[in-house]
Amino acid sequence: MPIPLRVARFNRRVTNPLLGTLSDHVWPMATLHHVGRSSGRRYRTPVFAFTTRRGVVIALTYGPQVQWLRNLEAADGARMVRRGRVLTLSAPVRLHGDDGARLVPAVIRAGLRLMRVDEFVEVAATPHP
Repeated sequence: MPIPLRVARFNRRVTNPLLGTLSDHVWPMATLHHVGRSSGRRYRTPVFAFTTRRGVVIALTYGPQVQWLRNLEAADGARMVRRGRVLTLSAPVRLHGDDGARLVPAVIRAGLRLMRVDEFVEVAATPHP
């Protein structure tokens, strides 16, 4: 079972701000920069991102109902800072089960299986000018 939403709410208010720019530089973390669909507010969300042929895959550790994913899909893109590089993300595609898991390194895949995480999103990623 993915991490409970109450933990996600705590992380959004407490843990995420504490991570600051650490997630911009430490593998496999990245910072997703997205805009609220209704509020227009800018958000920074730490995620675990892995390189794919198409761009980047992100495990949906809190499940597919997270706000950042809804914002990403509504805008058809966002920006990500990963290892100090800014990427432009577009064309999000949700993946389920092995279709997403096979894109994640084996050691991470094992941990995700233990947590029963089987939802992913893959996005096209290009260097931001």
